[in-house]
Amino acid sequence: MIAIIRKVLGSFSLCLALAISPLAAEPVTPDLTDKLRRLLQEEMRSIQGAMTSIHSAMVMGQHEAVAQSAQQIHDSFILKQSLTEQDRKDLVSAVPEGFIELDKEFHRLAASLAEAGRNRNTNEQHRIFGEMTGNCLECHSEYVSKRFPDVNYDKEQ
Repeated sequence: MIAIIRKVLGSFSLCLALAISPLAAEPVTPDLTDKLRRLLQEEMRSIQGAMTSIHSAMVMGQHEAVAQSAQQIHDSFILKQSLTEQDRKDLVSAVPEGFIELDKEFHRLAASLAEAGRNRNTNEQHRIFGEMTGNCLECHSEYVSKRFPDVNYDKEQ
């Protein structure tokens, strides 16, 4: 059990360190409009805070807090924001398709984590949180590797 907790804490710490780095708020590409850059930065800050809250709540058995924070992540999905049709086109042209897919998957996982919180299922919360952390690492290593050169994540391992 202690080994599992150490593994989760280690993964979480790395993801959190990446998220709070000043570079984490930078855009995926320089082609983002100011509005999209601002929305992505807000989303990353929101995710950072929620992931921190989720971790603390999970280890204290605060299932409702896990559900609320995970739902907050799900609801922060940039494609669900009040974007104009032009904003959506600008976003799709500014970021790689794989980035959008990882972001969608991350927010889908957040919805699943919220459900696990509502169901008071600690094991499922732990499993999904680990997947979410892996998703963060995969995105940072694949799409912003110049900003995070020391993140070498291989999801197959």
